[in-house]
Amino acid sequence: MAPAALGLALAAAVLHASGNVLIGRSRDTEATMGVIVAVSVVAFAPLAALTWRVDADAWPWIAASAVLELGYFALLTLAYRDSEISLVYPIARGTAPVLVLLVGIAIGHGTSTGQVAGVLAVAAGVVLVRGIGGEPDARGVALALATGLFIAGYTVVDKEGVQHAAALPYLELVLLPSAVVAVPLVLRRRGAAAVRAAVTAQTVFVSLVLFATYLLILAALKLAPAASVSAVRETSVVFAAGLAAWLLHERVTRWRFAGAALVASGIALLALT
Repeated sequence: MAPAALGLALAAAVLHASGNVLIGRSRDTEATMGVIVAVSVVAFAPLAALTWRVDADAWPWIAASAVLELGYFALLTLAYRDSEISLVYPIARGTAPVLVLLVGIAIGHGTSTGQVAGVLAVAAGVVLVRGIGGEPDARGVALALATGLFIAGYTVVDKEGVQHAAALPYLELVLLPSAVVAVPLVLRRRGAAAVRAAVTAQTVFVSLVLFATYLLILAALKLAPAASVSAVRETSVVFAAGLAAWLLHERVTRWRFAGAALVASGIALLALT
């Protein structure tokens, strides 16, 4: 893997983990998430317009992905509001590629020994992240697994959708319905004061960072195979666990951290075999 591609993919992993941890650090997760989606759509609209290419065949995929993204944001908001980032993030990001693989097998794609090993590694990592002994956060685990299901869903849809549109306009159109729905909904549920309070320099920064991670991955994909880029990108689950312990003061045990590392290793096996 070219050093430049490795650097871009690692930067995307660190930025994505950092952005999610900062969301978890916010006082009102629901208002913050709504503002982030809206700011992202507005900020990158000019760039999307400059690179506009959307074929007619893209629209069904855009519509399907938009619905899945809306469900993803709703579930992630609930999960981050009620549970720890170091629990939710590794489980959600780790189960998604496993589910994508299972969908591929269901529609007739083959599998390999390495991919089976990757699935087992992710499963074992999720168990460790969930916790051994004590009282498990059943709601947090359930929300994280559901979030992973929606991530897998839009991943499968987007794989086909981006064949019919330029990447930035496609992503802009997919996120637009979430912004249109999220802002009025947050205003109704949380009030205008909560939305105004969520419009901070940190929130704007996170909006730009999370969108920028996608651009970094696009740049890395021009320099290295998709499998290698994906494997490095998912090291974000390890960064998220470490940042949650440092910035959010979550009690990330050695078992949870090891579980996050095992999830990342399993994803790497899935991507590279």
